[in-house]
Amino acid sequence: MSSPVKVAVLGCGSVGSQVVRLLLEQSADLAARVGAPVELVGVAVRRLDSPREVEVPAGLLTTDAAGLVAREDVDVVVEVIGGIEPARSLILSALEHGASVVSANKALLAEDGATLFEAAEKAGRDLYYEAAVAGAIPILRPLRESLAGDRVTRVLGIVNGTTNFILDKMDTQGSGFAEALGEAQELGYAEADPTADVEGFDAAAKAAILASLAFHSRVTAADVHREGIAEVSAADVASAREMGCVVKLLAICELRPDPEDPTQEAVAARVHPAMIPRSHPLASVREAYNAVFVESDAAGQLMFYGPGAGGSPTASAVLGDLVTVARNRRAGTRGAGESAYADRPVLPMGLTRTRYHVAIDVDDRAGVLASVAQAFAEHGVSIQTVRQEGRDDDAQLVVVSHAATDAQLSATVDHLRGMEIVREVTSVMRVEGADE
Repeated sequence: MSSPVKVAVLGCGSVGSQVVRLLLEQSADLAARVGAPVELVGVAVRRLDSPREVEVPAGLLTTDAAGLVAREDVDVVVEVIGGIEPARSLILSALEHGASVVSANKALLAEDGATLFEAAEKAGRDLYYEAAVAGAIPILRPLRESLAGDRVTRVLGIVNGTTNFILDKMDTQGSGFAEALGEAQELGYAEADPTADVEGFDAAAKAAILASLAFHSRVTAADVHREGIAEVSAADVASAREMGCVVKLLAICELRPDPEDPTQEAVAARVHPAMIPRSHPLASVREAYNAVFVESDAAGQLMFYGPGAGGSPTASAVLGDLVTVARNRRAGTRGAGESAYADRPVLPMGLTRTRYHVAIDVDDRAGVLASVAQAFAEHGVSIQTVRQEGRDDDAQLVVVSHAATDAQLSATVDHLRGMEIVREVTSVMRVEGADE
């Protein structure tokens, strides 16, 4: 065989330790697939004496990450540290010193992917990152390669396992948010500080990466409208069930006509909880699983499903990229780089078309329904369905709108809150995946 492909790994946490395990245990198979031995030459860690899931040969461990990525004999650097710094500096250094890079760092790619792609282009090296979105599920490569000849119009996904687990328990067991979150933490699905998951930051970073690839435009996490699930109540979940729907935290990326030039298209990217019909393929995604639903002109509707997180599933995606990068390295070539030729603008959330489910506590007297309907009409929002629940002091109207801009719908809700006949707007949630 040819001379070995030498690999350095940055980080040895839950993902990094599994990457190391697979590199050591499957060395013979990896060599056969690459056409050359794949040799692990170093693993950068914060502390040499920290407990690890996998035993790493002591001679491979180092606390000098900067020195490791600058070694002239390193061919591929695998970055599974996470966060912005020092990951960004280490990746840029690795590329500058001639190594290709495999990363699982969704936050960095969503915040400053352009800098990394430009550095990879300048160095003539690969930057692969399948593991950054949806763990073991192959979704980025299909968008970048398999669907490169098609026109993707929409990507709709459940891309955070923690929030899907919580919402699933609220739906199937009647749990409250706090109770379901506690169970997720006990099982290891949620961190002690679950903010990144439950407030939608994790999903927003992944949405930015998906939108960038699908629509050939640079989209950052800051461009993605973000709402979490902390305000989702048991009443919201019950109301969804009555409508034949289920509540999911969705990452939604789609092409829309550009309001400033309707002959052109713009990107809409958002993350928020929404009701979707139980007949929708995403409604059956249970527990901590992920799924991404893709719509395109020629291929039609595709769905990618599987474990979206965890050390071993994510390491599987990392190793897949590593094999591809190593093959490219041996062949003296490189894979596709960033595709941002379309340079489409990103729509603000207010201009994005969506639908609302609104629950309103109202006075139980004649003319209330007409007044509520008038409030919707004044903001150009058409009502699809309306029903009354309860009587007297428990009277409530539940309204589902037709599609309108989010700004129109938000203004309608503000209007309702100021009406004398409205005691409280108790719930506002978007509705997706049904006829407009």
